[in-house]
Amino acid sequence: MSKKINRPSWDEYFLRLAVLVSSRSTCLRRKVGAVLVKDKRVLATGYNGAPSGITHCEVVGCLREKLNIPSGERHELCRGLHAEQNALLQAALHGVSVKDSTLYITCACCSICAKMIINAGIKEIVFIGDYPDKMAIDFLKESKIKFRKINIKI
Repeated sequence: MSKKINRPSWDEYFLRLAVLVSSRSTCLRRKVGAVLVKDKRVLATGYNGAPSGITHCEVVGCLREKLNIPSGERHELCRGLHAEQNALLQAALHGVSVKDSTLYITCACCSICAKMIINAGIKEIVFIGDYPDKMAIDFLKESKIKFRKINIKI
């Protein structure tokens, strides 16, 4: 007699991995994790935080917080890289093509990351939370990259 095993869907599985990846974030405002996947295999992961060798925000503080800059604005005033950027950079560093992959992320992307995602050849974005950047959504729609918000309990 076989028992039915309760397994997560692939989307839920990879989004849960993204949540786990986000736990490594050193950002004081928002912890974000990203997982690049192709053919149900993880290609690279990334979380938001300062570049390697640069002092983390938890040590020096957050300039954006000090200046009271709203989320989604003035990205250039942040010490950190976004999770999507770090996932793309990790893939590039190790010579892994992300063309036609899916990006699983804990929140929707900003317009800067959207442009990188478009040029990297990523075909789909699956995310949990929203991000206040309408331009990113416009870019993704225009480029015909699929993006889906999934409501799951993590």
